[in-house]
Amino acid sequence: MNKSKGFNLPWILSIVAITSIISALTTGVIIYNNNKITNKVSYTDLSNDKELNQFLKVYANITSEYYEDINKKELLEKAISAMMNYLGDDYTSYLDDEETNELVKKLAGEYTGIGVSINNTDKSISKVFDNTPASNAGILEGDIIIGLNEQDLNTKDANEIVELIKNTTGTFTLKLKRGENIIAVSLKNEKIISPSIEYKILEDTKIGYIYIEAFSKTLEKQMKTALANLESLGMESLIIDIRDDTGGYLDAASDVASLFLEKGKKIYSLNYKGEITDYNDKTSEKKEYKIAILINKNTASASEILAAALKESYGATIIGEKSYGKGKVQQTMDLSSGSMVKYTSAYWLTPNGTCIDKIGITPDYQVSNEIITDENNKVINEIDRQLEKAISVLK
Repeated sequence: MNKSKGFNLPWILSIVAITSIISALTTGVIIYNNNKITNKVSYTDLSNDKELNQFLKVYANITSEYYEDINKKELLEKAISAMMNYLGDDYTSYLDDEETNELVKKLAGEYTGIGVSINNTDKSISKVFDNTPASNAGILEGDIIIGLNEQDLNTKDANEIVELIKNTTGTFTLKLKRGENIIAVSLKNEKIISPSIEYKILEDTKIGYIYIEAFSKTLEKQMKTALANLESLGMESLIIDIRDDTGGYLDAASDVASLFLEKGKKIYSLNYKGEITDYNDKTSEKKEYKIAILINKNTASASEILAAALKESYGATIIGEKSYGKGKVQQTMDLSSGSMVKYTSAYWLTPNGTCIDKIGITPDYQVSNEIITDENNKVINEIDRQLEKAISVLK
């Protein structure tokens, strides 16, 4: 029977080296054909590594001669996690298969489903997204899903209901409780773009407003659609709200910045061990209207890259509170177990060459929102002074 074991530090440090080989194998034939594990390390290099060969001997002895059975999967998961922790970097970590799946889903920008959000508490539908199977079938906010085909879902929690729907193929029937009535609708799952933004023309103005929730793979496409719609409505200036946006894909930040910048303008630079590489806009698309950007202390990573690019290479005005200050870029590597490692590979620099890591971006206008509390100091309202300032600056 396999058993979980505790590990002492010297033993773990011996084990962690094997993960280089395991990680390489996950990319298969391409690496084999090129005799490369990374751009700078080949299989030949590893075969000549005395420390690694010593480790392989220890690993072989333990897995074949230890007096109890060893769960190799758990052993290697512990080893990979220990290697990430050894580096002492807040943004370098091992993600198990469940954590990997959640991250991938969040940043994919699309999913297969019917286009609803379900409240975890009462299992009611909290949001129905436009132009989705759910909206086309007439599902409404407040409906409660109580059945799927012939299956009773009353005893299932929200997560179980979501998984059951997502894994149902072809056309199916949902039974819904709407007030005192029970209704049935037929629909099927489709590929849906996860909304990463919200946008509108602010009332009684010609100012567009776009809130970016996450820098997903589909963000550029969503931004293009939003800008086209806002411009068709007569937008003359724009507010980009990235408050509480903790980032996402670097490419998404670069692609969105390229929608606004003039060709050749610098978006950001990467500093890898003192070697600086610049990344400039290569597109012919550009904008000329005024832009204000809203940030706060939770604006981080890809959000900060976009804010800095638009401020320094476009002339946008930044309003709000100093941002988080995440000036490092991570790479991810998928492992065959379904898990992932995420590690820092470089510092990023603003177009002017500034590293904002642990410093943040200071807004042009430092503004805090006004919090209204009752006699018990409980928050009852928040007045968005940052948005008000952005509107006045653009006007």
